[in-house]
Amino acid sequence: MVASVIYKIVPQTLWQSARQKGVFEGASIDLQDGYIHFSTAAQAVETAARHFAGQSDLFLVAVEAAKLGNALVFEPSRGGDLFPHLYATLPLDAVLWEKPLPLGADGLHVFPELAE
Repeated sequence: MVASVIYKIVPQTLWQSARQKGVFEGASIDLQDGYIHFSTAAQAVETAARHFAGQSDLFLVAVEAAKLGNALVFEPSRGGDLFPHLYATLPLDAVLWEKPLPLGADGLHVFPELAE
């Protein structure tokens, strides 16, 4: 089953810029790779630990996958797991919510409840 909600971890300043522009074009790694990296609910915690360890001032952005159309492709990545990749900019009308992604006392990110 393909996830109906996908997630993007974004530095707050970059997300605020996207809000001002009305579109999210991607972080530097996304621009370099040619697509916007997302995670499913099952992948988000590991993504945060691998790529955002110790970073505060992050947002977790939940996106309705169905609104992204054919530009959203699930492709094998880490361990052969299928990761959502968006080969377009992210229209903000596909965003369900955005929440701060703080660090806990243990140094790990504290996630809200995530939908699949």
